[in-house]
Amino acid sequence: MKTEKKTSSVSASKEVQKEVAEESRSTTSLLSVKYTLLYVLLIPFINWSFTWAPMVNLPGFASWAFNPVTIVTGLVLVVRDFSQREIGHEVLVAMAVALGLTYVTSGGALALASGAAFLISELIDYAMFTFTKYKLSTRVLLSSAIAAPIDTTAFLFGASFIRPDQLTVPNIIMSVGGKMVGAVIIWWLIRQRMERRQTSKRP
Repeated sequence: MKTEKKTSSVSASKEVQKEVAEESRSTTSLLSVKYTLLYVLLIPFINWSFTWAPMVNLPGFASWAFNPVTIVTGLVLVVRDFSQREIGHEVLVAMAVALGLTYVTSGGALALASGAAFLISELIDYAMFTFTKYKLSTRVLLSSAIAAPIDTTAFLFGASFIRPDQLTVPNIIMSVGGKMVGAVIIWWLIRQRMERRQTSKRP
């Protein structure tokens, strides 16, 4: 009888340990793709914000009205960089999911505009990383400098079909500026990473 109780207790203990281990693995799994989850949610949120965020005028510049969401678009580049470190080229799948969420929350026109901007950016990135021999950090800055004005114009053109007066010079300048700030952050992170690797290789 005592043996049966002991066996039952051991089995119950193993079940509890198994459940705890599974919960731990689930939590660890989510943490391992935290930036990817943020990336997937951030894109549709920013796209959706374009449809309602009030225009802001700079003090002393009455004609300089811009959508404040344009300032934070560079944040997407930074989060995308961390997401790509987590899941590699599968970040394209994350982007597709984000576009799907944009379609649900903001409509097909904005999803198409966001997708077109992403495609332009990716093609320029591909060309820069394939056909040039610059250092990685330099390529990031050059790619962003070339892609930002083009993909920004494409996105704002699509956004203007949902909300008038989005394709404006102030919006383009603020958005490109935000993206370049994001590119500089990524450039700095890459430089730091490369310097750490060189330091670790030294005897």
